[in-house]
Amino acid sequence: MRTDPLNPDPQLRQALDQAGTGFLTAFFEIETQRHPDNLDALAELGQLYTRLGRWENGLGVDRRLVRLVPHNPTVHYNLACSLALLGRRDDALDALERSVELGYDDFEFLLGDPDLASLRDEVRFRGLVRLLQVDPS
Repeated sequence: MRTDPLNPDPQLRQALDQAGTGFLTAFFEIETQRHPDNLDALAELGQLYTRLGRWENGLGVDRRLVRLVPHNPTVHYNLACSLALLGRRDDALDALERSVELGYDDFEFLLGDPDLASLRDEVRFRGLVRLLQVDPS
């Protein structure tokens, strides 16, 4: 029986998604080798590594981004995510606190981000949540 080409079965869809993600990862690896300061390509590569479960690689990219743009709250947030995924809670909380100090304020995203699930029971994490809940007006 032939499947509907506009609605592939879940296994085929997953295989296609993985192939596409693998292709994009290889593309951005080459791009960042050729242009090591391409911030957009580095950010995409870090996201792809995380999506593929290549957390150590993602951590390396996040550390590069922090060196390149040390005052950007989002790169510190992403660093916190990579560290949390690797079980490095204290380092993740340090990076997350730095992100908030630099202006990260997306309270709802922070609460729902699965990358930070390992931090949710930490006192420091709950303190950051309370800090972000405060209405400055």
